[in-house]
Amino acid sequence: MTMMDFFRKSEGVWFTQRTVHHFDAVTDESGESRLHVQVVEATDPRIAIVCEAQGVDPAIAAGGASFMWQPHEAHQTPNPDRAAVLVDIPDDETGQSGRLLRNQGYVEKIPVVSRYWFGRDQILTIDTDYESNQGQERCWFITDDFRVRVSTVRMINGVYLMTYCSERRCVSDADLAAMIQHNRSRAL
Repeated sequence: MTMMDFFRKSEGVWFTQRTVHHFDAVTDESGESRLHVQVVEATDPRIAIVCEAQGVDPAIAAGGASFMWQPHEAHQTPNPDRAAVLVDIPDDETGQSGRLLRNQGYVEKIPVVSRYWFGRDQILTIDTDYESNQGQERCWFITDDFRVRVSTVRMINGVYLMTYCSERRCVSDADLAAMIQHNRSRAL
């Protein structure tokens, strides 16, 4: 799998249930949210903007994805201006490893460059060094519509954070109507 394959497989809306463990026991960020993932083609102007901000030639970008989060119960449309844009810069033609350029990081809201690779087991690993934190995220698909993400963050003062997320693809109203119609036709 390449990063662009991973982005394409991830495209859509995901219901995320997360458990967060802060080792300092101060806060609890566990909860539910929706994650909107959209593939961004290499020709999209956002790719050039992110690359140029990191001093990278946009011509070597394979493409990318935008990620938008919203509370699970929120009924408003997510704001695309608040989306994180990730750009895939593969190491070679296999696309099994490379760099991810982000216009803003997850831990610190600054532009950041991460390293990624896919293991033989197809688990994606992303390592990120921020100004005062280090993060690692691992993600894999159980099925096409269910995936798992785990992450750890080590802060400069030694405090750790661990997160476990299970994510289920949300079915659109159109897809649901098509499934209902298909099942009705099978019953006849």
